[in-house]
Amino acid sequence: MDCIFCRIAAGEIPSTKIFEDDQVLAFYDASPQAPVHFLVIPKTHIGSVQEVDAGNSGMIAHIFEVIAGIARQLDLDNGYRVVTNVGDDGGQTVGHLHFHVLAKRKLAWPPG
Repeated sequence: MDCIFCRIAAGEIPSTKIFEDDQVLAFYDASPQAPVHFLVIPKTHIGSVQEVDAGNSGMIAHIFEVIAGIARQLDLDNGYRVVTNVGDDGGQTVGHLHFHVLAKRKLAWPPG
């Protein structure tokens, strides 16, 4: 399988990482659609929300815990949006489950 997000998770393609553990990776979107725009992906290939089941649903809970933690770290107290697309008709362009996290305001983080 030649999945770009699997390759990013494996470190084969560079990304600007925000968070990583043994289950998930969070990184800034290469083509941001908002002043703050990052993605959170499971490291295990899951095609979309359509493939979420009892065996992998704990991963989804963990992803949302990670999103909340990053939002606190980035001081997104005024709000943010979490979006995932499913299938062609839903606008999914990469066949690997991913969550876009977007916020309107520009941050001073990360420094540099």
